[in-house]
Amino acid sequence: MTVMFKKWRAAIVPSLLLLLPGTANAAANLQSNDFVGISFWLISMALAAATVFFLWETQCVSGKWKTSLTVSALVTFIAAVHYFYMRDVWVATGETPTVYRYIDWLLTVPLLMIEFYLILRAIGAATAGIFWRLLIGTFVMLIPGYLGEAGYIDLTVGFVIGMLGWFYILYEVFFGEAGKAAAAKASEAVKFAYTAMRWIVTVGWAIYPLGYVLGYMTGTADQNSLNIIYNLADVVNKIAFGLLIWYAATSESSQK
Repeated sequence: MTVMFKKWRAAIVPSLLLLLPGTANAAANLQSNDFVGISFWLISMALAAATVFFLWETQCVSGKWKTSLTVSALVTFIAAVHYFYMRDVWVATGETPTVYRYIDWLLTVPLLMIEFYLILRAIGAATAGIFWRLLIGTFVMLIPGYLGEAGYIDLTVGFVIGMLGWFYILYEVFFGEAGKAAAAKASEAVKFAYTAMRWIVTVGWAIYPLGYVLGYMTGTADQNSLNIIYNLADVVNKIAFGLLIWYAATSESSQK
């Protein structure tokens, strides 16, 4: 099995890179004073590097943690692909790639929420209820937000429904069954990772509704600033989130 995985691991990275869009045109058009474009470029490469790292590290953890690290790699890979496209859109047109952002979020945010379930499953404290509540909460948070930004429903209505979904998630990871299970059964390393992860969901994710209000509801923030803030937020909300899972997984595995 180990030999088979090593062969798969050696082949998977080049295969994944084939799915990425071409870079020559974007590179030719990127200006030295285009800080938004530069941020797109830096973060797309950071996400790609994180994908390779998480996949590589799956062989350094015990079996019950491999799925968590693999999902972390899926999150960063999906985000990297979308960031390559968002970078190209920005460099070529100067327009905010809203559609790509929401496609990315609709795929990666549910996976991030599933990570809470996977951590609890690894310590024998997960239930199907935790999985479904977190998953449903993410779609309640994301879909109305996109419909509001795209003009399908009223901006305020989309914002309010999305915030309710976010608050529902926060309640579950802090005070609901997920939060109680982590407090009761997790080791110190898992508790540290779980606590930091839920604060990322609290503080890191607060950037998105703030950008929604300032950029779309009030129009007080320019698109350049919003894109840079969103890009930096994704470093914390995707890469740092995955590194916390890696910390818990390696800490737990080293004790076996």
